[in-house]
Amino acid sequence: MQQTSSATTYPSLRGKRVIVTGGGSGIGAGLVQGFVAQGARVAFVDVAEADAQALVNQLSAAAIPPVFCRLDLTDLDALQETFAALIEKLGGVDILVNNAANDDRHRIEEVTPAYWDERMNVNLRHLFFAAQAVVPTMKAAGGGAIINFGSVSWHLGLPDLILYQTSKAAIEGLTRSLARDLGRSNIRVNAIVPGNVQTPRQEKWYTPEGEAEIVAAQCLDGRIQPADIAAMAMFLASDDARMCTGHNYWVDAGWR
Repeated sequence: MQQTSSATTYPSLRGKRVIVTGGGSGIGAGLVQGFVAQGARVAFVDVAEADAQALVNQLSAAAIPPVFCRLDLTDLDALQETFAALIEKLGGVDILVNNAANDDRHRIEEVTPAYWDERMNVNLRHLFFAAQAVVPTMKAAGGGAIINFGSVSWHLGLPDLILYQTSKAAIEGLTRSLARDLGRSNIRVNAIVPGNVQTPRQEKWYTPEGEAEIVAAQCLDGRIQPADIAAMAMFLASDDARMCTGHNYWVDAGWR
């Protein structure tokens, strides 16, 4: 998850105020590391306190160390309170990265109405309400950037992920709609669509043979790393992407 020495530096990100959801591990940790390396002021939320605190400790020597707050994003009252506190602590917010999600496997016959609602709350609902929480501050500041996270999975139609894939498909519609409604306020909204990223969580689902099959299906050799996803997020958050909004940006090594 370390940024490489050749990673691009974006002067426009220095000092920007960033909130990342699900920032404690995996792709989220790569995002936090990436923005911290750019000299941004980063706050992130997660339910996994041990992973999150380990990341804070790892980045404690940074010029501007990140701030962590534990937050269950399915609790909308807590979301509103935590985001208000983080915006006050950061002095505003310029960039929201809606990364948090959970891709637990499930079969059709196992899905109950309660499980449906819980999966939608974990993987979809909080993206809208996190955006709603930051929009007033972004408008007052003259603009901002929101980056949502989709998934290659629903484009491939992978098995045992119906509710996750339903949520991720909806995120692309949410992104397009928010971009239209917020564009005149100079708030850009885009989605990143990762392929299969090599993280500890993903490795628990795939055998070495399964990983080899993924690489064989890609156009490019190698496994996608969190830093590869962060590189796209840095660009979309920067002023270099000032005319990019309402679209999906794929980092999948040509898998789909």
